[in-house]
Amino acid sequence: MSRACHIIHCDCDSFYASIEERDNPALAGKPVAVGGLPEQRGVVATCNYVARKFGIHSAMPSATARRRCAQLIIIRPDMEKYRQISRQVHVIFRRYTEIIEPLSLDEAYLDVAGCEEFDGDAVRIAEAIRTAVREEIGITISAGIAPNKLLAKIASDCNKPDGQFVVQAGQVADFIAQLPVSRLHGVGKVTAAKLSRMGIGTCGELQRLSREDLRERFGRFGQRLHEQCRGIDKRQLEVDRIRKSVSVETTYPRDLPDLAACLEELPGLVGQLQRRLERMPKTPRISKQVVKIKFHDFSQTTVEMQSDSLNMENYRELCETGFRRGDKPVRLLGVGVRLPEPRN
Repeated sequence: MSRACHIIHCDCDSFYASIEERDNPALAGKPVAVGGLPEQRGVVATCNYVARKFGIHSAMPSATARRRCAQLIIIRPDMEKYRQISRQVHVIFRRYTEIIEPLSLDEAYLDVAGCEEFDGDAVRIAEAIRTAVREEIGITISAGIAPNKLLAKIASDCNKPDGQFVVQAGQVADFIAQLPVSRLHGVGKVTAAKLSRMGIGTCGELQRLSREDLRERFGRFGQRLHEQCRGIDKRQLEVDRIRKSVSVETTYPRDLPDLAACLEELPGLVGQLQRRLERMPKTPRISKQVVKIKFHDFSQTTVEMQSDSLNMENYRELCETGFRRGDKPVRLLGVGVRLPEPRN
């Protein structure tokens, strides 16, 4: 294996649900989802592969998931437990490299170009990581191995669950040409639909458009499309990811009917935010206070102001300003802070 193929994307399989199944063997073979309860307007955070056979997926309303599978077992998330397991997984990662870019609790990029273990063979390193996670932690993890981040992330989804897939440098052209454009980084439903109207469904078809044509149709993103559809991705791993905000929010079982009801919820939310900030490794400096409101019709607004503290009166003022923009019942209320850019 050439060391040109040195990026591994590791993605835990059904992370939250797998942990719950590990901790409760009685769940084995049953449809399991982790998320909010249907009667509380909950949303599925993740589900196991048994549940996925019923068409259940993350971000689906729990009520919809229950209608699709009456036997679905829904478990409230235990985020502290999941964070602890994530830390254990990262201990295994660090046996092979310190160049790690975490994307979330359950996935990360690893650059193993400088690793001497297994003679730097990324495929064998990925196998060793997956074996260690399975034997030491009791869950499974899938991996994609490729020359860059784009291809590694796509590859990690090609042999799930509990598998790995490699795209060697000499295979990139054939591999990328047959991929749907929707698999490219940054291509969402809107862009995919626009490309479809142009008669483009695969990266091979997208390659027929020039860089200039893509720039004209998609602006600056056209340049990235031109590169990605050829398997080119120049992004480096962001080892020291900078957190830009911290927030908490609640979706209510019953809509908050008016501004007074929203203001009553603020102290509890700000208390949650305070506790979250206290759990961070270093107490962050604050640059802004933020309030997010989602109304009953799913329209939403965000209001913020300059501030260096969790000032309750500021949150009240922000909430009043935001509510006036919609002046209708509220289904979700959130509070947060923006963090300043680090000083050089």
